[in-house]
Formats: sequence, C-alpha cells, structure tokens
Amino acid sequence: MKNIALRLRYDGSAYHGWQVQKTLPTVAETLETALGRVCGGSVKLTGCGRTDAGVHALRYCANFRTDSRIPLDRLPLAANALLPADIAVEAACEVEPDFNAVLSCKKKEYIYRIHNARIRDPFWEKRVCFYPAPLDAETMAAAGRAFEGTQDFAAVRSVGTETRTTVRTVYWCRARREGDLITVAVCADGFLYNMVRAIVGTMVYASHGKLCPEDIPALLRTRDRRLTGPTMPPQGLYLNRLWYDGPAGALMHPGEEETPPRQMKRNML
Repeated sequence: MKNIALRLRYDGSAYHGWQVQKTLPTVAETLETALGRVCGGSVKLTGCGRTDAGVHALRYCANFRTDSRIPLDRLPLAANALLPADIAVEAACEVEPDFNAVLSCKKKEYIYRIHNARIRDPFWEKRVCFYPAPLDAETMAAAGRAFEGTQDFAAVRSVGTETRTTVRTVYWCRARREGDLITVAVCADGFLYNMVRAIVGTMVYASHGKLCPEDIPALLRTRDRRLTGPTMPPQGLYLNRLWYDGPAGALMHPGEEETPPRQMKRNML
C-alpha cells in the first residue's frame, strides 16, 4: 500500500473548515469523496492542520494510503475533474510509509490580509478582513516582532483543542503594507487554536494605542487571554507555506529556496 502526499489549495468560504463533520460540508470530506472515486475505494485523509470555517489555504498538505495504480502525475487531474472549483489538487508524490502530514511538518507559515480602506471592495469579500479604521503598519510590525521567539502563547489562543503545552517558537512575525492591503506573515513550529488571528488582533490593538509593542512579552507571561487583542475574522487568514523533509519537502517547495528569517529576537521563558 502506497502512502501518497498531496499539495492542494482551496478557498474555504463555502466550508466549515478542513476537518470532517457529521452534517456540515468540509474540505476533507469533499476531497475524500473525489479521491475515493478516483482510487476506487474509501480514502481517509490526514491533513497538515485544522483550518476553521472560512479560512483558506494557498498551500496545504494531506496524505492518504491506497492500493490504486493510477499514475501520480494523473492523480491531480483526475481528482480536479470531480472537485468543485474552490478546491484544487496541484501535485502528488509517494512518501515514506511513516510520513504524516501533521506530525512530519517542521514549521508552517500563515498570512493574514487586511483591506485597510474607507470603502470595501466587493471582489475581496470573504477573502480579506475589511477594516476601515486607519492602521499604522509600522507599529503593527513592531508589535509583531515582540511575538518572535520561544514563548508561552496561552494569552493568544481561544478555548478549543487541548494541547500538552502552549509553548511555541515563532520564527518570524512580519507586517507590511502595499497600498490599502496589510499582510501579516507568521511562521512557527506549531500553532494554537486561533493563535494567528489573536496575534493579529493584538497588533491591531497596538496600532490603536491600546497597548505598546514592548508590553507584549509581559502580557504573554500572564497567560491571560483577556489582556491581549481580539480574535480577527476568519476570512483574512490563509495557510501559506509548509516545510517537510524528503519527497514531501520537494512537493511543497518545487524549485524554491526557503526565505531566511530575519535575526530572531529570542524571548525566552
């Protein structure tokens, strides 16, 4: 039985997240149904992470096991012929028997997009967070740098999936403005429930002067969710990049070089 990894992307607007649910449409269920028809049997996908309702993926990895003999270069085309237009399988490869899309992932990068303008753009509806109040991208960038390093991120997570530890390493947290669009990129070795959206909400609070960027490490040490910024809406969030060793790494970054992070500020516990 082969272990197959997929690179895919999707617009999550019509789905209640990645994870299969009993009565609600999800990305995983939709993809499993299509792959089951292609492979001639039941397919169970392991995704690289749980994206919430309305969250998107520019790059996502999932793996499954199959006895199907369909050539891997034909698998994406066959699956896409059966998938709705808002999900696309871009590539497939055979990976090691012990490969697991979530457990084998070294780090992930999410981006969050804010349309910071007085007038909303109907073509960006459900794909950005429309935020009409003025934002200072430089202050947001300074606040983002305060999240970099190995810290306890309990103060920027929502109640949800339990984890053994809330300590994570954020390799970079960057904010930049291009015209009316502010993009925040956060790369870490793992993420807590709603962590990125709460980080961005805290950066927005800093822009409004509700807290200072230099206060953020101390706020994190309190582990108190009430002291940090709001959880931003889901439609601005995208899973952007993932890093793996071996064949899956080549699948996810074909012909690309990793962008080196800036010198990371170490905020040690």
